[in-house]
Amino acid sequence: MITRSPRVTLLAVCLLLTGCGGGSVAVSDTPSDIATAPAGAPAPRPEFSVEAAPQRIPGLGPRTLAAIPSRSRQVVVVTGRGRDSPDSTVVLYQRDGTGWRAGESWPAHNALRGWTDHHLSGDLRSPVGVYTLSDAGGLKRDPGTRLPYHHSAGFTSPGTGFEGESLAGSFDYVVAIDYNRRPGTSPLDWTRPLGASRGGGIWLHVDHGGPTHGCVGLAERHMKELLLTLDPARHPVVVMGDAAFLAR
Repeated sequence: MITRSPRVTLLAVCLLLTGCGGGSVAVSDTPSDIATAPAGAPAPRPEFSVEAAPQRIPGLGPRTLAAIPSRSRQVVVVTGRGRDSPDSTVVLYQRDGTGWRAGESWPAHNALRGWTDHHLSGDLRSPVGVYTLSDAGGLKRDPGTRLPYHHSAGFTSPGTGFEGESLAGSFDYVVAIDYNRRPGTSPLDWTRPLGASRGGGIWLHVDHGGPTHGCVGLAERHMKELLLTLDPARHPVVVMGDAAFLAR
């Protein structure tokens, strides 16, 4: 993280059904009022001083960073605890004129067996990679997201999870992860461009308190916040995988 001198005056600049894997701005550092202050006089205080945001998203290595589209200004980073772990954290980063701003760190669950770079239907692993986020939906009505939202009873999630927890409400809110799907369609769409054997229906959805089949589960309040924040005009993507993969 880069911290600029307090003498620098900065001006304001302006994440069962088909789901869960079922199937740098330059800133002058020599303000003229400082340069011309009388000898011995205290330096004038800046109008305001802020810490510059990092130009790179922490934890992401060069290969991962290179896969993020240059136009993306919103990046949901899902960092798995380990290659075979179902536990992860989610942070939404947003880019402004000075760099990437991090949101809160949210606990999450991913697939039961962790992560894979070659996802197959039924492998109980979440696919690693960088994927666009283009469509949302849920059993509950649209909370006010800018993403296209499909409200449907088809998002009902019956049964129990791997630890015996109820799955009810898991699909109250979902954001489709564009892995092996056709962007611009409902998350319930069954189209699989890579073929059915490569799985699909990978979503960000409401956490049911345990591992998933391939999706990423977040607390309902965090899913709702994500839906209200994601903006197609900012070309949001999800970057997901275990920490070692993301650091490549």
